[in-house]
Amino acid sequence: QVQLVESGGGAVQAGGSLRLSCAASRYTDCMGWFRQAPGKAPGKEHEGVAIINSRGISIYADSVKGRFTISKDNAKSSLYLQMNNLKPEDTATYYCVATRRICALASGLFDYWGQGTQVAVSS
Repeated sequence: QVQLVESGGGAVQAGGSLRLSCAASRYTDCMGWFRQAPGKAPGKEHEGVAIINSRGISIYADSVKGRFTISKDNAKSSLYLQMNNLKPEDTATYYCVATRRICALASGLFDYWGQGTQVAVSS
């Protein structure tokens, strides 16, 4: 089992920045961030934001490319998400995720999920 604890969420105005952190109880090769926007329809609940593997190779959703940066400290089993130029459509609960399976931006591949941290962006 891997326990994941997120921190760093909050409320900001559009154009602002936030940095999310995730502390893992054990090292996992592949970690990432998913988000769930308010009122999302069933079956479309979790949107992949970014993932990163043990070699530092990362994949981003098109909607956040150029604005968000994912990073990982393997020694500390910690994961980060630097979010710049935030937009109202980034408003969501952000979940830290981990897997020992294939590292891809698909929610079904991730076995371990944190409790989530809320991000609210006002216009």
